[in-house]
Amino acid sequence: MPRSRLSAKAGLLIIDMINEYRFDDADKLFPAIEQTAAHIADLKREMKARSLPVVYVNDNFGKWQSDFRKLVTRCLHEQCRGKAITQILLPDEDDYFVLKPKHSGFYATPLDLLLRYLHVERVIITGVAGDNCVLFTAADAYMREFEVTVPSDCVISIDTDANRSALNHMRVALKAEIDPSVALLTRLAA
Repeated sequence: MPRSRLSAKAGLLIIDMINEYRFDDADKLFPAIEQTAAHIADLKREMKARSLPVVYVNDNFGKWQSDFRKLVTRCLHEQCRGKAITQILLPDEDDYFVLKPKHSGFYATPLDLLLRYLHVERVIITGVAGDNCVLFTAADAYMREFEVTVPSDCVISIDTDANRSALNHMRVALKAEIDPSVALLTRLAA
């Protein structure tokens, strides 16, 4: 693929960033996750300016009666650790959302159908955790023959070495582009 432009219609996936961050070791993500969220927000603005779809893909946290809008409301509560992240990445009315029961955004969800409906050929995968949900979603996207981009500054994991290793694995095994978001923004603007 030429580095000057994107060859396929892209869709942005934001994985698990709308989150209360009440899991073990979540504190290790802060404050770095706020910078990650800022990079994702910049990318989201550019995608929206190009009328490209944005899909929030979130865990249902074992709550089978979950509702994404209620999760956003909970995360905006004053006492929520994820409030600042949610404010940075606040979903717009025309954004899409998918709740997932496991690590991959594709497993037991309508994500594949939604992306095909939106004519997406390249998924730009961002979010938390790079060595877990982002990695599994990227692998499933690759197996479904989507082109995969994972901007290195738009994913974060509790362990920075594990994050770096996961990015390298996605680059090699999944043929994913892992350039920082500024390079992707330049190509989107071309």
